[in-house]
Amino acid sequence: MEKIRVIISNQQKQVKIPTGLRMLIRRCCHAVLQMEEFPYSAEISVSFVDNEQIQEMNRQYRNKDSATDVLSFPLGENGQYDENHETGAKILGDIVLSMPKAVEQAKTYGHSLEREVGYLTAHSMLHLLGYDHEKGGLDRVRMREKEERVMQQLGLPASSSYTSDV
Repeated sequence: MEKIRVIISNQQKQVKIPTGLRMLIRRCCHAVLQMEEFPYSAEISVSFVDNEQIQEMNRQYRNKDSATDVLSFPLGENGQYDENHETGAKILGDIVLSMPKAVEQAKTYGHSLEREVGYLTAHSMLHLLGYDHEKGGLDRVRMREKEERVMQQLGLPASSSYTSDV
């Protein structure tokens, strides 16, 4: 695997970003690309936002007027990606994470913030590579299996089911 550049920016103030979270995101991006045998250098942008910011983006880009946990903005299609002409890296796209939503979901599912952010990152990376769980069926199952494989590899296995009693 070639060089991978993950550009991370914090655009929210509600949640303090724990030490090591940025490194976890980088490790997660690497793990997904390695699992998928992505042969090129790659560039990914990750932004931490609040619920209001992600709701606005969800409304603007998906016509859904609600806060969500993560949004993926792929810059490639059918294995074709924009390229950074200075580095030759394939620009995979942008991941936008709602940190307040990640905190809320970690509590709901009874696991760590690290597990939640790692999962959301793996999920979004797969979207950037062309996977789509919204089709349902086998696509959804395959994507879920890949997400869990990455979580196991990073030492963040699922601690329980993903159904909530709330």
